[in-house]
Amino acid sequence: MQRLTLFLIALFALPTVGFVVHVPSYDRVEVVIIDAGHGGKAPGNLGTRRYKTVEKDIALDVALLTAEAIRQAHPDVKVILTRDDDSFLELHERTALANRSKADVFISIHCNAWTSQSAYGTETFVMGKNHDDENQVALMENSDILMEDNIEANYDGFDPRKPESYIALTLFQYAFQRQSIELAQNIQQAFREDVGRHDRGVRQQPLYVTSRTSMPSVLVELGFLTNAEEEDYLNTTKGKSDMANAIAGAFSSYKTKRESVGQQPSMSSKDKSSDQAKPVDIKPVAQHAFYVQLSVSGQKKALNEPPFENAQPIKVMADGRLYRYLHGPFSSWDVAKSAQNDMRSKGFPDAFLVGYLGGEKLPLSEVKKALQSL
Repeated sequence: MQRLTLFLIALFALPTVGFVVHVPSYDRVEVVIIDAGHGGKAPGNLGTRRYKTVEKDIALDVALLTAEAIRQAHPDVKVILTRDDDSFLELHERTALANRSKADVFISIHCNAWTSQSAYGTETFVMGKNHDDENQVALMENSDILMEDNIEANYDGFDPRKPESYIALTLFQYAFQRQSIELAQNIQQAFREDVGRHDRGVRQQPLYVTSRTSMPSVLVELGFLTNAEEEDYLNTTKGKSDMANAIAGAFSSYKTKRESVGQQPSMSSKDKSSDQAKPVDIKPVAQHAFYVQLSVSGQKKALNEPPFENAQPIKVMADGRLYRYLHGPFSSWDVAKSAQNDMRSKGFPDAFLVGYLGGEKLPLSEVKKALQSL
């Protein structure tokens, strides 16, 4: 299983085309996607059935209010709704919209349900694998896929009913996990402190809608519609407004911190004399070479801090919103393999080899053959 996991990380982490270099001067949060869960023929959960409104209706109302609150607080931020009416939108279209829009944050809004009417409280999910309760939340929120057409073509064989389908999903959001957790914690804190809701915490689940987005992503459960008290609250104008304002406030806190952390700190004259203390230098890969891939991250990392300080030379490659940290280059396969073992002993246990020909990533066997013929 460990080897399979490492293989899938390598498979999904590496691009198959040339790098697109885009490095802002600091980490801006300029585009946010607000996703109202379910919609149209997918009602979501039906609650206690005492109201005509169901999950899709409450999710839409809160999404619209959240979008408006963010627009008012941050006129410079572009807010995009995946749906603004009672329409059915396939899950893969939601993630595709976020990726096409080059969004900086993805927030999906839902309402919870449980067999026990006593279950209550808010929780926010980030991508990950959770063995609790047989991933019931994931099965419930991913089940809309079964209502769609062309499932095989759109989801590459992903079936929400099959546990094995969730192995790969846990890997797509790996690079943004820390940022996603930070946003999720802000949201739960706002629910708890600003609205007085019961906090069930931040949890990890293999949710499709947060797995295929190339940005920090969270799925918010506003409360349990199967709990009469919470259902009553979420069906009021005040309840919806309170929850929306809490999400918008949490987003504001996240934006402020992320943009503050993203700015390059001032350096002393001593620091300026050190190559390792300079801002990340984005470099093109050598035309024909092997590299040891050390790490992939959604944030720029300081190369003068452990474990990178002991892994020079490092090339930092910008691939959309990801940064790839490569040790090398090496023209010899044997030297590259030796470097891989060295890097694994210096704090990068999952380091693996990648190869480039003409600046384009290709299978190692092809790169090895080409270099031997030079």
